[in-house]
Amino acid sequence: MKKKNLPLLEAVTITGIGAEGKAICRVPMPRNVAATNDAQGGDSGDGGTSEIVCFVPYCVPGDVVDLQVTKKKHSYMEARVERFVSYSAKRTEPRCPHYGECGGCKWQILPYEEQLRYKQQQVADNLTRIGKVALPAITPILGSKHIYEYRNKLEFSAADRKWVSWDTIHAAGGLEKIDTAYGLGFHIPNCFDKVLDIEECSLMPDINNRIRNGVRRFAREHGLTFYNEHTHQGLLRTLILRTNHKGEMMLVVSFGEEIGHKHAAFSLLEYLHQAFPEIISLLYVENLKMNDTIADQQIHVYYGQDHIMEEMEGLQFKVGAKSFYQTNTEQAYELYKVAREFAALSGNELVYDLYTGTGTIANFVARQARQVIGIEYVPEAIEDAKVNSQINGITNTLFFAGDMKDVLCDAFLKEHGRPDVIITDPPRAGMHEDVIATILRAEPKRIVYVSCNPATQARDLSMLDELYEVTRVQPVDMFPHTQHVENVVLLNHR
Repeated sequence: MKKKNLPLLEAVTITGIGAEGKAICRVPMPRNVAATNDAQGGDSGDGGTSEIVCFVPYCVPGDVVDLQVTKKKHSYMEARVERFVSYSAKRTEPRCPHYGECGGCKWQILPYEEQLRYKQQQVADNLTRIGKVALPAITPILGSKHIYEYRNKLEFSAADRKWVSWDTIHAAGGLEKIDTAYGLGFHIPNCFDKVLDIEECSLMPDINNRIRNGVRRFAREHGLTFYNEHTHQGLLRTLILRTNHKGEMMLVVSFGEEIGHKHAAFSLLEYLHQAFPEIISLLYVENLKMNDTIADQQIHVYYGQDHIMEEMEGLQFKVGAKSFYQTNTEQAYELYKVAREFAALSGNELVYDLYTGTGTIANFVARQARQVIGIEYVPEAIEDAKVNSQINGITNTLFFAGDMKDVLCDAFLKEHGRPDVIITDPPRAGMHEDVIATILRAEPKRIVYVSCNPATQARDLSMLDELYEVTRVQPVDMFPHTQHVENVVLLNHR
């Protein structure tokens, strides 16, 4: 739709927080949309006043703004702020110098207690409106002890030309006055080929800034090329940084070219080894594919070991370059304690841990169970899970790799026994309906459902409602300054 047909809305008050962390307001419905809805027999649902929901990024409830509509649909609109008429009393200053450009940490302008309130409401709304099942009182959300420097993993992308905003170009007096070479940072939302150069990110300890900025500086000084997503040429492609509770680091450098023994890439790796003793696992990948994922790539060790160790309640966990581990270490412990409490294990139970990853939850609860069986799609993760059991002297776990809907079947139940308790922690898409059908046939006494997406969790709960009632709900905030929230639900057999 042409911009001239998109209205400018003046002095609009932001009233809440909605989908994808965007703020929401209700504004008069444009005439052409209202006419279309009337012709289709639509109802405004507000007693006759034609209004429509509008989603706006980078605002908080109480802001009064002039808005330029950017998208107009029959049931909603999207807009950007043209001018702040007045600021909300709830608004706070963002800590990040890149706020509003990188697309992450959208809620930095919202005080943390307000973030928790909206996340709690998000869980309640999803379970009520989508799940439509009977619910107990939802326990207050567990907030994160640290709201900055809480992540143990970040990934940065390289680009031969960094993305620059129009505001920056205007302030500089033109693009020609800006050095746009060598971007190393985060992709602009929904733009695979645009990378915002990051000088400072507060999501990990400052060592990650020093490493990333050191890589950029070394590359420029020594003429190392950065990757181009269109031509698929360039040496430096991505950096993956991990850190453990001791401050020990893993760095995976992904190169977009094959590198021989005398390639200039090794000068960068040697610089990193010498300059940053915190890196005890320095790895590299030669990724010649069209995408950045390294799951199917060979990992090479330049220095140190191929993993770092994480610790939780005396248990040791091996974390490799391809391993999944919850990215907020301290809150992961709180999350797993909730899951263990909900499981209410006495030592006699057979537990199935679905979507076990590297077996973190399975090994965490194994001491309280007769046996734990973990299932996961990624074979490398299952091998890590087995190693994690071995290094902790845990002998009552079994792990299986494969697609959940194929592995978890009636024959599997017959061979290994029907579980007394199921703990499930699926990806954002939730569980496949075939998996839910098998769970219903297995009829465990209890199901502990850990979710990173309350919307798909609610959908799955509605299918489990046939045999199970929700008896406890505990939200956990793993990602301060974002709209994401984890939620743990206990279901008991009726």
